[in-house]
Amino acid sequence: MDLNDILSQLGLSGSKDVVYLSVTPSVGLELILLDTTARTVKNYAYRPLEYNESLREIANIEEFKRDVEDLFSELKINLKSNVILNLPMVLFGSKDLPLLLADDAVTEALTSEVEQSYIFKRFEPVVSWCDATASQTGDSRKLFYSALQKNVVDDIKNALAELGISLVGVEISLTSILKALAFTGLAEAQMKDNVSWNLMLINQNGYSICSMVGKNIVEYYEEPLAIKSFEGDEIYNAINASAQITLMSYPANYLYILSTTDMVSAELLSKRINFDGMINYYDNNDFKRDNPLPVSLEVLEDTAHKISLEAIGIAVGSAVSMPVKFNFLTKSTESGVEDPNEPFHVEFGSHEFDISPNAARNISVLISILLLIPVFAAYMIIPMIEKQKQTQLNDINSKLEQTNNEIKRIQEEQNKLNDFDANAEIKKVLGFNRSKLMAYTALGESVPKNLWITYFTAKDDGKIDIKGDSENVEDIYTFFKNMKDSLINTKLRLHKLEMKSNSVDEAVTIDPDTPNDYEFEITNMTDAEVNALVKPADPNAQANPQNPNQNNAR
Repeated sequence: MDLNDILSQLGLSGSKDVVYLSVTPSVGLELILLDTTARTVKNYAYRPLEYNESLREIANIEEFKRDVEDLFSELKINLKSNVILNLPMVLFGSKDLPLLLADDAVTEALTSEVEQSYIFKRFEPVVSWCDATASQTGDSRKLFYSALQKNVVDDIKNALAELGISLVGVEISLTSILKALAFTGLAEAQMKDNVSWNLMLINQNGYSICSMVGKNIVEYYEEPLAIKSFEGDEIYNAINASAQITLMSYPANYLYILSTTDMVSAELLSKRINFDGMINYYDNNDFKRDNPLPVSLEVLEDTAHKISLEAIGIAVGSAVSMPVKFNFLTKSTESGVEDPNEPFHVEFGSHEFDISPNAARNISVLISILLLIPVFAAYMIIPMIEKQKQTQLNDINSKLEQTNNEIKRIQEEQNKLNDFDANAEIKKVLGFNRSKLMAYTALGESVPKNLWITYFTAKDDGKIDIKGDSENVEDIYTFFKNMKDSLINTKLRLHKLEMKSNSVDEAVTIDPDTPNDYEFEITNMTDAEVNALVKPADPNAQANPQNPNQNNAR
């Protein structure tokens, strides 16, 4: 038994309160205290805090430190506390790995995967992972993983330590939001067992879709979208066009739309988006109508309106258990280990005082002598038992190392025999088909009444070429605008627009009462690529020049 354990049992080491903080880009820095039994907010305060969305980190760590100190002072909380912190999610994904792979090898494999992301090519990651489901079948298991920048976690931990605060837990916004939806009852119908549903999260960088069954995440998809580049209702059309085919890939009974950015209303998007099942929504932003939980009289109404689902989710603690959970701290930090030279805070009846580690050690020695004499004989046999167990442990570790080496050898042989990556090829084919399907869908929805398409091609590399005729220029420009709005990332341009005529005389003597025919070409190809598409004229078309639209298709 360690001397520090004896001090703990005798009450000579003070316990710390647990405080919950959330870095929420749309709000700032939030401090929240919940009554989980009554499901109410006991106290809450926030400070605006600048967050760098491109680097995914707090813009000014000194500002963060000052804000923490202000919040603790405002709510009259002792700085000698433990903090559990919510941070915006930086990266989330899934991967299948061999079932027999050791935890250290799993972490190493996932770290290599994470380092392919642009943000972790510059910063060392802290990776955390968990099994996708409680039970695994076959020779592999599916894992969900997430990562944060190590320097960000260290900077936050050091800033809090300078205030006397211990960082004992870090969670990400995705898991915090899921816990808040469960705790508040906002997604009660969706989180029932065996119910399939999709959670669509909107932020200022784009949107993501979590395919769920009850509380379990099944799949995760993220689509970057430059929301700040749109004006007015354009963003809703862009999200709808982008998500339409994506949602078809994740069939479900419910769609739950949650917006965390003030630029998009989840309520308005729910009325625009195409989905066959039931749609629910919640605005976790300035469009919010009601607070997710009742608040005490300690919290002003305007302040209560700022409470985010991320803050509620982090403050729920162990009151809600989610299958997917992460831990981004080392074991020593996680258990709240403090500086060995820091004095112990002692509470003895109505008296409180600090005692140095040396004095505490001397007291503990005296007390341990008095308490441990009756059981001293029992400890004599512990070394023998420990030696026996150590021998068994060494044997197990030796066998485990042999097994890991064998797995590594087999994997290397398989990699040499088969360089074909089936998953990569499948993703590549799906990507090509998705681009083509979006182009055909947009084409079918955008053709005006008096406009004909004479030629259309959509290539695997995203290149599109459209030729056609129209009776007027207005319909051509309407068709061109509709196609650009539907295929926002294809960079379409009007390559050609001219009047159809066989000669200059015919163009000059056209009857004013007769509609003019115009030829147009819309493409995202270069001039060289467009010229390469030109083919010899069709003999049949030359035989009947007076009826150029006889083979056109709408």
